[in-house]
Amino acid sequence: MPDPLVVDVHVHVFAHADDPMRDGYEIWEYGERPDVAFGERRGTVDDLLDSLVSSPCAHCVVLGLFVPEENIAAGRGALADAPRGDNPETASHPSLPERLHAYNQWILATASQSPHLTPLVAADPSVLGGRAGAEHLRLAAEHGARGIKVHPVVQRFLPDDPRMTETYAVCEELGLTVLSHSGRSRTAPQWADPFAFSAVMESHPRLHLLLAHLGGASWHQIREFAAAFPTVSFDLCEIIAWTGAPGAPTSDELGRLIRDIGAERVLFGTDFPWYEVDRTIDQLMDLPHLSDEERLGILGENAVRRMGLVIAEG
Repeated sequence: MPDPLVVDVHVHVFAHADDPMRDGYEIWEYGERPDVAFGERRGTVDDLLDSLVSSPCAHCVVLGLFVPEENIAAGRGALADAPRGDNPETASHPSLPERLHAYNQWILATASQSPHLTPLVAADPSVLGGRAGAEHLRLAAEHGARGIKVHPVVQRFLPDDPRMTETYAVCEELGLTVLSHSGRSRTAPQWADPFAFSAVMESHPRLHLLLAHLGGASWHQIREFAAAFPTVSFDLCEIIAWTGAPGAPTSDELGRLIRDIGAERVLFGTDFPWYEVDRTIDQLMDLPHLSDEERLGILGENAVRRMGLVIAEG
Protein backbone atom coordinates (compact mmCIF):
# COMPACT_ATOMS: atom_id res chain seq x y z
CA MET A 1 0.00 0.00 0.00
CA PRO A 2 1.45 3.41 -0.95
CA ASP A 3 2.08 5.96 1.77
CA PRO A 4 -1.00 8.06 2.53
CA LEU A 5 -1.24 11.62 1.31
CA VAL A 6 -0.54 13.99 4.22
CA VAL A 7 -1.54 17.64 3.88
CA ASP A 8 -0.98 20.03 6.76
CA VAL A 9 -3.49 22.88 6.42
CA HIS A 10 -2.34 24.86 9.46
CA VAL A 11 1.31 25.97 9.27
CA HIS A 12 2.82 29.22 10.56
CA VAL A 13 6.11 30.70 9.40
CA PHE A 14 8.15 33.55 10.86
CA ALA A 15 10.75 35.80 9.27
CA HIS A 16 12.95 35.61 12.38
CA ALA A 17 13.65 32.85 14.88
CA ASP A 18 13.00 35.26 17.77
CA ASP A 19 9.61 36.47 16.52
CA PRO A 20 7.63 37.31 19.68
CA MET A 21 4.63 35.36 18.43
CA ARG A 22 6.68 32.13 18.55
CA ASP A 23 7.07 32.06 22.33
CA GLY A 24 4.57 34.68 23.42
CA TYR A 25 1.42 32.96 22.22
CA GLU A 26 -0.17 31.59 25.39
CA ILE A 27 -2.41 28.52 25.12
CA TRP A 28 -4.63 28.86 28.15
CA GLU A 29 -8.17 27.89 27.20
CA TYR A 30 -7.88 24.12 27.72
CA GLY A 31 -6.53 24.33 31.27
CA GLU A 32 -3.60 22.33 32.57
CA ARG A 33 -2.06 19.34 30.87
CA PRO A 34 1.65 19.19 31.76
CA ASP A 35 2.55 16.41 29.33
CA VAL A 36 1.65 18.24 26.12
CA ALA A 37 4.59 17.83 23.74
CA PHE A 38 5.55 20.99 21.88
CA GLY A 39 7.71 21.23 18.77
CA GLU A 40 11.22 22.62 19.03
CA ARG A 41 11.54 24.28 15.64
CA ARG A 42 11.47 28.07 15.58
CA GLY A 43 9.22 28.29 12.55
CA THR A 44 11.57 30.12 10.20
CA VAL A 45 11.41 29.63 6.44
CA ASP A 46 14.39 27.26 6.65
CA ASP A 47 12.61 25.27 9.36
CA LEU A 48 9.53 25.02 7.18
CA LEU A 49 11.38 23.93 4.06
CA ASP A 50 13.40 21.42 6.06
CA SER A 51 10.23 19.97 7.56
CA LEU A 52 8.91 19.25 4.08
CA VAL A 53 11.93 17.03 3.50
CA SER A 54 12.13 15.40 6.93
CA SER A 55 8.44 14.73 7.56
CA PRO A 56 5.82 12.61 5.73
CA CYS A 57 3.93 15.77 4.80
CA ALA A 58 3.44 16.16 1.04
CA HIS A 59 1.94 19.65 1.15
CA CYS A 60 1.54 22.51 3.61
CA VAL A 61 -0.83 25.47 3.72
CA VAL A 62 1.14 28.46 5.01
CA LEU A 63 -0.90 30.95 7.01
CA GLY A 64 -0.32 34.67 7.19
CA LEU A 65 -1.19 36.39 10.46
CA PHE A 66 -0.75 40.13 10.80
CA VAL A 67 -0.69 41.59 14.34
CA PRO A 68 -0.32 45.37 14.09
CA GLU A 69 0.53 45.86 17.76
CA GLU A 70 3.82 44.10 17.25
CA ASN A 71 4.52 46.17 14.15
CA ILE A 72 3.73 49.48 15.84
CA ALA A 73 6.19 49.04 18.69
CA ALA A 74 8.09 45.77 18.72
CA GLY A 75 8.81 44.66 22.24
CA ARG A 76 6.30 46.99 23.89
CA GLY A 77 3.60 44.33 23.97
CA ALA A 78 -0.05 44.47 23.00
CA LEU A 79 -2.08 47.62 23.20
CA ALA A 80 -5.06 47.95 25.51
CA ASP A 81 -7.37 44.95 25.55
CA ALA A 82 -10.13 46.71 23.62
CA PRO A 83 -11.55 46.29 20.12
CA ARG A 84 -8.80 47.49 17.82
CA GLY A 85 -11.12 49.59 15.70
CA ASP A 86 -11.69 51.75 18.79
CA ASN A 87 -8.00 52.21 19.51
CA PRO A 88 -6.81 55.48 17.90
CA GLU A 89 -3.14 54.48 17.86
CA THR A 90 -3.89 51.34 15.91
CA ALA A 91 -6.68 52.62 13.70
CA SER A 92 -4.88 55.76 12.54
CA HIS A 93 -1.30 54.53 12.20
CA PRO A 94 -0.49 55.65 8.65
CA SER A 95 1.84 52.82 7.66
CA LEU A 96 -0.28 49.84 8.68
CA PRO A 97 -1.81 49.19 5.23
CA GLU A 98 1.65 49.31 3.66
CA ARG A 99 2.92 46.92 6.30
CA LEU A 100 0.10 44.49 5.66
CA HIS A 101 0.78 44.65 1.92
CA ALA A 102 4.47 43.96 2.52
CA TYR A 103 3.77 41.13 4.93
CA ASN A 104 1.47 39.37 2.50
CA GLN A 105 3.99 39.82 -0.29
CA TRP A 106 6.47 38.03 1.97
CA ILE A 107 4.00 35.18 2.64
CA LEU A 108 3.41 34.78 -1.10
CA ALA A 109 7.15 34.87 -1.82
CA THR A 110 7.81 32.31 0.91
CA ALA A 111 5.24 29.91 -0.51
CA SER A 112 6.63 30.36 -4.02
CA GLN A 113 9.89 28.75 -2.90
CA SER A 114 8.31 25.28 -3.10
CA PRO A 115 5.52 23.71 -5.15
CA HIS A 116 4.55 21.92 -1.94
CA LEU A 117 3.37 25.13 -0.26
CA THR A 118 0.08 26.98 -0.66
CA PRO A 119 -0.37 30.42 0.95
CA LEU A 120 -3.32 31.94 2.77
CA VAL A 121 -2.69 35.65 3.22
CA ALA A 122 -3.52 37.74 6.27
CA ALA A 123 -6.65 39.86 6.44
CA ASP A 124 -7.45 42.51 9.03
CA PRO A 125 -10.49 44.80 8.83
CA SER A 126 -8.87 47.39 11.10
CA VAL A 127 -6.02 47.78 8.61
CA LEU A 128 -7.51 47.01 5.19
CA GLY A 129 -11.27 46.73 5.33
CA GLY A 130 -14.06 47.20 2.85
CA ARG A 131 -13.18 47.62 -0.82
CA ALA A 132 -9.46 48.07 -0.13
CA GLY A 133 -9.27 44.71 1.63
CA ALA A 134 -11.22 42.99 -1.13
CA GLU A 135 -9.02 44.46 -3.88
CA HIS A 136 -5.90 43.45 -1.98
CA LEU A 137 -7.17 39.88 -1.75
CA ARG A 138 -7.99 39.76 -5.48
CA LEU A 139 -4.43 40.76 -6.26
CA ALA A 140 -3.03 38.22 -3.81
CA ALA A 141 -5.19 35.50 -5.39
CA GLU A 142 -3.67 36.31 -8.78
CA HIS A 143 -0.30 35.53 -7.19
CA GLY A 144 -1.26 32.19 -5.69
CA ALA A 145 -3.19 32.89 -2.49
CA ARG A 146 -5.93 30.33 -1.88
CA GLY A 147 -7.67 32.32 0.81
CA ILE A 148 -7.18 34.24 4.03
CA LYS A 149 -6.27 33.55 7.65
CA VAL A 150 -7.83 35.51 10.52
CA HIS A 151 -7.59 35.27 14.29
CA PRO A 152 -10.50 37.25 15.72
CA VAL A 153 -9.29 36.90 19.32
CA VAL A 154 -5.80 38.27 18.68
CA GLN A 155 -6.96 40.77 16.07
CA ARG A 156 -9.93 41.91 18.18
CA PHE A 157 -12.79 41.85 15.70
CA LEU A 158 -16.02 39.89 15.48
CA PRO A 159 -16.30 37.67 12.41
CA ASP A 160 -19.38 39.53 11.13
CA ASP A 161 -17.59 42.89 11.23
CA PRO A 162 -19.07 44.77 8.23
CA ARG A 163 -15.57 45.77 7.13
CA MET A 164 -15.00 42.09 6.25
CA THR A 165 -18.10 41.74 4.08
CA GLU A 166 -16.44 42.54 0.74
CA THR A 167 -13.50 40.26 1.52
CA TYR A 168 -15.86 37.38 2.29
CA ALA A 169 -17.67 38.09 -0.96
CA VAL A 170 -14.42 37.78 -2.92
CA CYS A 171 -13.65 34.48 -1.17
CA GLU A 172 -17.11 33.19 -2.01
CA GLU A 173 -16.83 34.33 -5.64
CA LEU A 174 -13.34 32.88 -6.23
CA GLY A 175 -13.74 29.71 -4.16
CA LEU A 176 -11.16 30.79 -1.60
CA THR A 177 -10.95 29.51 1.96
CA VAL A 178 -11.41 31.60 5.10
CA LEU A 179 -9.39 29.82 7.77
CA SER A 180 -10.12 31.25 11.20
CA HIS A 181 -9.02 30.53 14.69
CA SER A 182 -11.91 29.31 16.81
CA GLY A 183 -12.05 29.01 20.57
CA ARG A 184 -12.59 30.86 23.79
CA SER A 185 -11.71 34.43 24.72
CA ARG A 186 -10.70 35.29 28.29
CA THR A 187 -13.48 37.90 28.55
CA ALA A 188 -16.56 38.95 26.61
CA PRO A 189 -17.18 39.19 23.79
CA GLN A 190 -16.45 35.67 22.63
CA TRP A 191 -14.72 36.75 19.42
CA ALA A 192 -14.24 33.29 17.92
CA ASP A 193 -16.84 30.93 19.33
CA PRO A 194 -18.21 28.82 16.46
CA PHE A 195 -21.60 30.52 16.63
CA ALA A 196 -19.91 33.93 16.28
CA PHE A 197 -19.63 32.94 12.60
CA SER A 198 -23.36 32.30 12.14
CA ALA A 199 -24.16 35.65 10.54
CA VAL A 200 -21.20 35.28 8.16
CA MET A 201 -22.44 31.92 6.91
CA GLU A 202 -26.04 33.13 6.66
CA SER A 203 -24.91 36.02 4.45
CA HIS A 204 -22.37 33.96 2.46
CA PRO A 205 -23.79 30.44 2.20
CA ARG A 206 -21.27 29.33 -0.47
CA LEU A 207 -18.27 30.49 1.55
CA HIS A 208 -15.73 27.84 2.48
CA LEU A 209 -15.12 28.58 6.14
CA LEU A 210 -12.51 26.42 7.83
CA LEU A 211 -12.61 26.66 11.62
CA ALA A 212 -9.36 25.76 13.32
CA HIS A 213 -9.04 23.56 16.41
CA LEU A 214 -12.55 22.09 16.05
CA GLY A 215 -13.80 24.97 18.17
CA GLY A 216 -11.04 24.84 20.77
CA ALA A 217 -12.46 24.99 24.29
CA SER A 218 -15.82 25.81 22.66
CA TRP A 219 -15.86 22.34 21.08
CA HIS A 220 -19.24 21.58 22.67
CA GLN A 221 -20.79 23.96 20.10
CA ILE A 222 -19.43 22.12 17.08
CA ARG A 223 -22.14 19.48 16.58
CA GLU A 224 -24.92 22.05 16.47
CA PHE A 225 -22.91 24.53 14.41
CA ALA A 226 -21.86 21.88 11.89
CA ALA A 227 -25.47 20.74 11.49
CA ALA A 228 -26.61 24.32 10.91
CA PHE A 229 -23.92 25.10 8.31
CA PRO A 230 -23.02 21.97 6.32
CA THR A 231 -20.44 23.67 4.07
CA VAL A 232 -18.12 24.54 6.97
CA SER A 233 -14.92 22.53 7.46
CA PHE A 234 -12.79 22.09 10.58
CA ASP A 235 -9.17 21.32 11.34
CA LEU A 236 -8.03 19.31 14.34
CA CYS A 237 -4.72 20.96 15.17
CA GLU A 238 -3.92 21.89 18.77
CA ILE A 239 -7.11 20.40 20.26
CA ILE A 240 -5.89 16.89 19.45
CA ALA A 241 -2.71 17.51 21.46
CA TRP A 242 -4.73 18.69 24.48
CA THR A 243 -7.23 15.82 24.71
CA GLY A 244 -7.97 15.03 28.33
CA ALA A 245 -7.26 18.55 29.60
CA PRO A 246 -10.10 20.14 31.61
CA GLY A 247 -11.32 22.32 28.75
CA ALA A 248 -10.68 19.83 25.96
CA PRO A 249 -12.49 16.66 24.92
CA THR A 250 -11.12 13.26 25.82
CA SER A 251 -9.80 11.15 22.93
CA ASP A 252 -13.06 9.23 23.03
CA GLU A 253 -15.11 12.44 22.87
CA LEU A 254 -13.00 13.87 20.05
CA GLY A 255 -13.33 10.70 17.98
CA ARG A 256 -17.10 10.69 18.49
CA LEU A 257 -17.33 14.39 17.61
CA ILE A 258 -15.48 13.90 14.33
CA ARG A 259 -17.60 10.87 13.47
CA ASP A 260 -20.83 12.72 14.28
CA ILE A 261 -20.14 15.85 12.21
CA GLY A 262 -18.68 13.80 9.36
CA ALA A 263 -15.01 12.89 9.10
CA GLU A 264 -15.02 14.15 5.50
CA ARG A 265 -15.34 17.69 6.91
CA VAL A 266 -12.26 17.44 9.13
CA LEU A 267 -8.78 18.37 7.88
CA PHE A 268 -5.35 17.54 9.23
CA GLY A 269 -3.25 20.35 10.71
CA THR A 270 -0.42 20.72 13.17
CA ASP A 271 -0.20 24.43 14.09
CA PHE A 272 3.51 24.16 13.20
CA PRO A 273 5.92 25.11 14.73
CA TRP A 274 4.16 24.58 18.07
CA TYR A 275 3.39 20.95 17.24
CA GLU A 276 5.07 18.34 15.00
CA VAL A 277 3.66 16.39 12.07
CA ASP A 278 4.69 12.88 13.13
CA ARG A 279 3.27 13.23 16.64
CA THR A 280 0.01 14.70 15.33
CA ILE A 281 -0.36 11.82 12.87
CA ASP A 282 0.12 9.35 15.73
CA GLN A 283 -2.54 11.16 17.76
CA LEU A 284 -4.99 10.96 14.86
CA MET A 285 -4.29 7.26 14.37
CA ASP A 286 -4.99 6.65 18.06
CA LEU A 287 -8.42 8.34 18.01
CA PRO A 288 -11.25 5.82 18.47
CA HIS A 289 -14.49 5.56 16.47
CA LEU A 290 -12.89 6.35 13.08
CA SER A 291 -12.36 3.94 10.21
CA ASP A 292 -9.05 3.64 8.34
CA GLU A 293 -10.73 5.24 5.34
CA GLU A 294 -11.86 8.20 7.44
CA ARG A 295 -8.35 8.66 8.87
CA LEU A 296 -6.86 8.65 5.37
CA GLY A 297 -9.35 11.30 4.29
CA ILE A 298 -8.50 13.50 7.25
CA LEU A 299 -4.77 13.15 6.60
CA GLY A 300 -4.95 14.73 3.17
CA GLU A 301 -7.72 13.84 0.77
CA ASN A 302 -10.30 16.06 2.49
CA ALA A 303 -8.03 19.11 2.19
CA VAL A 304 -7.47 18.58 -1.53
CA ARG A 305 -11.18 18.27 -2.16
CA ARG A 306 -12.48 21.02 0.13
CA MET A 307 -9.73 23.61 -0.45
CA GLY A 308 -9.05 22.90 -4.12
CA LEU A 309 -5.34 22.29 -3.51
CA VAL A 310 -3.00 21.16 -6.29
CA ILE A 311 -0.54 18.58 -4.99
CA ALA A 312 2.83 18.50 -6.72
CA GLU A 313 4.50 15.20 -7.53
CA GLY A 314 7.71 14.19 -5.74
